[in-house]
Amino acid sequence: MNRFPRVVIAGLKGGSGKTTLSIGLLRVLAERGLSPAPFKKGPDYIDAGWLSIAAGRPCYNLDPFLIGERNIPASFLAHRQQAGIAIIEGNRGIYDGMDLEGSQSTARLSKLLKAPVVLVMDVSKMTRTAAALVLGVKVFDPGMRLGGVVLNQTAGKRHESILRQSIEHYTGVPVIGAIPRIRESGLSERHMGLIPYQEHPALEEAVRKAAELVKNSVDIDRLIGIAMSAPPIRTKIKTALKGQRKGKKTGVCIGVLRDSAFQFYYPENLEALEEAGAGLAVLSPLAEKGLPDIDALYIGGGFPETHAIDLSGNRDFIKDLRGKIEKGLPVYAECGGLMYLGSWLQLESMRYPMAGIFPFGFELEKKPVAHGYSIARVNAGNAFYPRGTVLQGHEFHYSRPVRDEEGAIKQKQKPSFSLEMERGAGIEEKRDGLTYKNVFATYTHTHALGTPAWAPGMVKAAKKFKRSKGK
Repeated sequence: MNRFPRVVIAGLKGGSGKTTLSIGLLRVLAERGLSPAPFKKGPDYIDAGWLSIAAGRPCYNLDPFLIGERNIPASFLAHRQQAGIAIIEGNRGIYDGMDLEGSQSTARLSKLLKAPVVLVMDVSKMTRTAAALVLGVKVFDPGMRLGGVVLNQTAGKRHESILRQSIEHYTGVPVIGAIPRIRESGLSERHMGLIPYQEHPALEEAVRKAAELVKNSVDIDRLIGIAMSAPPIRTKIKTALKGQRKGKKTGVCIGVLRDSAFQFYYPENLEALEEAGAGLAVLSPLAEKGLPDIDALYIGGGFPETHAIDLSGNRDFIKDLRGKIEKGLPVYAECGGLMYLGSWLQLESMRYPMAGIFPFGFELEKKPVAHGYSIARVNAGNAFYPRGTVLQGHEFHYSRPVRDEEGAIKQKQKPSFSLEMERGAGIEEKRDGLTYKNVFATYTHTHALGTPAWAPGMVKAAKKFKRSKGK
């Protein structure tokens, strides 16, 4: 049994204020010396990055679809480390899930963790109706415990007073905070909400503003009390990731392209590679002229489109990458990594040459081309997965793949796919997982806990390549 203070921050919809509250709350708790541990529900990297910065420690994912319900309690306990309290940010509306039962919802996560919920709700142009909404949330699932409400976008003291009285009188749920309407939070937005913290021009100021807002608007002591009321968690399930313990070293080194262009990595994935025995080398195609002596390469997602000029201009890095791929270097690329390995990126009328490994170019749209959870089955040979492996992940991209027929002729290759999409769009005609030699590139983001074959597959491919070099 594990007793540990924890609370889930939920909302009625996306954009209700969950992330701002969570960022500010984490920083306030950190300043109090409580060493808060941040967690994020949902297939998200950007919000998780901000939560990590606010707390001063990694933010781990607790999405039931991505990592599997059976792994939720054990992963939570393994990654709380020496924290004094856990703040778990939900996603979308509290009961929003993939099916009629809401099996992947924030409410479901709160029950798996036996964690009380604090509901943040946008109360713009609303008074007594807010009580009806809170009451609906409270009684919709009696197994979900609603511990408190934080009002967001209040229009003044009178507005706040009416809301407080209505909610507490009709629902019995305490209002523990009221955030006033503000014009500028300092948290800029892009496709998926916030821009990545790596690109924010005034990162620390933005976090400080969120903390000041929360400190002045929320009863922190009452929120801590709600978190402390969480009962013990009983679990005998051992997570696939064993905390900070490293596995037996294999002698292989896996490079990770990680900079402002490629930043979408779950910390669990990097830990899983280390636990499988790999050493990691963080690299940047923006700053470096070539690859060091590595045995495999992992290219995560990100925003290569905002760095298209610099990525395209570093031809030395691209030339070295291409040469090592031709010699058999295993490369695993997700989403932004897939785009980087294509022929070109087109932004409006400008076309920027990329690595040219695959005969596909990528055009950027103004609306999402694919968005949501995905399921893919491996149906062809590749360097990382056995046939029949099922990947449960997610897609979120504004890029549209376009066949580069001219590039295909020059490269003397036809696109080869190794994934069949059972849910999601993929690259083309419900196919994903482009392969060439030992390269595997996909729109599907996966989590190491939900795809246990991933990290061992990476290390196995790296060991095979290392042996081929005679080392």
